[in-house]
Amino acid sequence: MGLLAGCGTADITGEAAECGMLGYGKAGQRTSGIHTRLHARAFAFADGDRRLLLVVCELPLMSAGVVQEVLARLPDGYTESQVMITATHTHCGPGGYFHHALYNSNTGGFRERTYEAIVDGVVEAAEAAHADLAPAVLRLAHGQLLKASVNRSKRAFDRNPAGDRAHFPDAIDPQTTLLRIERNGRLTGTVNWFATHNTSMTNTNTLISADNKGYAASHWEAANPGVTAAFAQTNAGDMSPNLNLAPGSGPTEDEFENTRIIGTRQYEAAAALHGDEIPGVLDARLTHVNLSRMTVRPEFTGDGRTHRTSGPVAGAAAFAGAWADGPGFRGFRPGRNPLWDTLSNRLVYPLAPRLRDAQAPKGLCLPAGPVNRVRPMVQERLPVQLLRIGPLYLIGLPAEITIVAGLRLRRTVAAITGADPRNVLVAGYSNAYAHYVTTPEEYDAQEYEGGSTLFGRWELPALCQTAAGLARAMRDGTPVATGTRERIRPPRRRYRRRGSDAPHPGRDFGDVLSLARTDNRITARFVGAHPGNDLRRGGTYLAVERREGAEWTRIADDTHWSTTFHWAAEAEAARASTVTVSWHVPDDTPSGLYRIRYFGDTATGPFTGTTEPFEWNRTARGDRL
Repeated sequence: MGLLAGCGTADITGEAAECGMLGYGKAGQRTSGIHTRLHARAFAFADGDRRLLLVVCELPLMSAGVVQEVLARLPDGYTESQVMITATHTHCGPGGYFHHALYNSNTGGFRERTYEAIVDGVVEAAEAAHADLAPAVLRLAHGQLLKASVNRSKRAFDRNPAGDRAHFPDAIDPQTTLLRIERNGRLTGTVNWFATHNTSMTNTNTLISADNKGYAASHWEAANPGVTAAFAQTNAGDMSPNLNLAPGSGPTEDEFENTRIIGTRQYEAAAALHGDEIPGVLDARLTHVNLSRMTVRPEFTGDGRTHRTSGPVAGAAAFAGAWADGPGFRGFRPGRNPLWDTLSNRLVYPLAPRLRDAQAPKGLCLPAGPVNRVRPMVQERLPVQLLRIGPLYLIGLPAEITIVAGLRLRRTVAAITGADPRNVLVAGYSNAYAHYVTTPEEYDAQEYEGGSTLFGRWELPALCQTAAGLARAMRDGTPVATGTRERIRPPRRRYRRRGSDAPHPGRDFGDVLSLARTDNRITARFVGAHPGNDLRRGGTYLAVERREGAEWTRIADDTHWSTTFHWAAEAEAARASTVTVSWHVPDDTPSGLYRIRYFGDTATGPFTGTTEPFEWNRTARGDRL
């Protein structure tokens, strides 16, 4: 029968109100609505008994707890090594879905409803892709994309050897790679890999957003109905979309517009690629390694000596944040942090030479390893994966990898397998999360990325060593030891929302409070209820409808770029809340009769709010309709 491929999509949007967002680590960044919903896009491949499943999730990070639960619920025939679940790394998605405490620190604990929404959605997308398996042709193409990324850690990048820097003359990785899935000459699915952070939206935004990669995906799908389009991450550790090296800055000073522009540039570069047909050879290897206790051989360390990694420790620079995408915490800075450097150099390193060899010159700040013995803080046993789809090799790593670190991993696998180096990609943010990976040279600069390389200076060489073992096994057709998987323990602290809803005094749920127009934006305010009563996964909190004859036709909902859904508690009335729906009317919207609807839920059931019909005429002006 030959190669089969299938595609599937599902909603994975979590709690849209009062849930801490994951990515920036800011306590005040809590969800207050939706700009765009989050989706999982799954791609299944089969050739006889060989199968692969790639799921690209519009999430901040990938949780091992999510992955293990998904694996337990997948259709028969998909083993752990054959499944890659990866995140796009939006920083504006709900958090609280980890079983490691660090990532739930600003969410009030483990958010079971967000976790379930993600797991259910990923399984749904995977099952849809599996059910969609049919004969297909795959094509692979590469291109170059400039003006969609900038190196936010140039001082560290410049410490790398000249040969590595020469591979990236602009200090960015411009390669954009596209895998096309076609049936009978018709495009049905695409996966694009390009290195840029999904941080066009800043840490002041509190609306759920799939950010620039989500815009690219939804834009392609809207322009090509029936196509499932995913925009995945690769070695984006030091790549920022904020071209002016400031949060929300570049190309414009509007974070929403920047999201659209950077997303559009990724879409246009990908859509221009076609590529040659590739064979449907499928293969997979995966192993679990304890990054706290790895012995790294001399051929990988670069200095002719054996070294060891250490338990996870965050450096002071990690708490400074990546300044181009959003500053971290006061009192910390990239590079030297005199207090923490002095404490480490005078009190800790002299007493612990093995720790010094692994972690110096890091100013030690958060010893996550010892904390893990009391309460799971960060993951230490981590999956490293290698997938093959024809000539394409994907190195699945649970971390954020800088472009030169990625280059060394890619060259390692290419040299062993004989692959074209362009066809070897690092698939960062896959299957779990363990913060950053830098080169040893970059690590010594102790910028944000180096301070966040938890397992020390030799972490990249350890991963290169592991990737080499997977590549040799794949080349030779031999199995690998799977290692010991991290035990996922039930979260100790679970979030519980208290209180029930009440309408505004003298009002009913769904009542329209106001309807106004400002230029090309229509805004409706309703008596609302807490969105956490029903996440409406696979549904919507809003609809924009146009009158067509005697019927109303939905033209937009909360998945659309043109709408925003905002929830706010009323300070004057206990347990009351207001929902604001905004519709930024697209330029090609025809004149006609329209209305806006809001779909809410209380503890006793659903309700609906609907505005009076209003005329849309682009030449009209006024504050009220």
